Amino acid sequence: MHEHPKTNLVDRIEETLIASLLGIMTLLTFANVIARYVFNSNILWALEMTVFMFGWLVLLGAPYAVKKGTHLGVDAVINVLPDHVRKVFALIAVAVCIAFTLLLLKGAWDYWANFANLPRTEGRWFPTGFQDKFRGQGWFETNDIPHPVFLNWMAGVFNEGTAYEKLPRMVPYMVLPVSMALLLYRFIQAGVAIWQGDTDRLIASHEVEDEIEEMREQREEVSQ
Repeated sequence: MHEHPKTNLVDRIEETLIASLLGIMTLLTFANVIARYVFNSNILWALEMTVFMFGWLVLLGAPYAVKKGTHLGVDAVINVLPDHVRKVFALIAVAVCIAFTLLLLKGAWDYWANFANLPRTEGRWFPTGFQDKFRGQGWFETNDIPHPVFLNWMAGVFNEGTAYEKLPRMVPYMVLPVSMALLLYRFIQAGVAIWQGDTDRLIASHEVEDEIEEMREQREEVSQ
């Protein structure tokens, strides 16, 4: 099956971002350890930055794992079912995941929106509209992370022209709606693949065994 070029682009962006986050977290933590134990100093904002980046890593990694089918699951029952029944169960599973992700997306938007001076949705479970009146919280800042120069334009848009001293919270919190929207996209993508017969399940619970078997086959090919 050939993937659409846009899909490949999304995959590359995800992979690059996830790898970059992991690399920067490692370097930042290492630099802070050196600063503390060698120079008796401290990178004040490093801990908060690392916490936010770890959150980004986890939240962006979840939809990417859906794409790759690497979430863990139990398939003892699924494996003994006939193919057509297995497909039905897979479609039911993906429908439940989509419904749950829609709830997560609503919650993520509602948590982040006011920090970006945007309205939250109305309704407890399902959006019934947007807030008519709300208090924008675009002025909220992180505790320690300095505001980068290239984001100075945000003051005029979100803080009535008052310059930020620290990074506004809307920036790290933005990963919440973005990751949930991406997760929804990945579940829909998985549902389409199941419907078209490209796969018969949403997860692969034995991917470790598969990888071990693949490595064994590669070693046998090399030895030959």
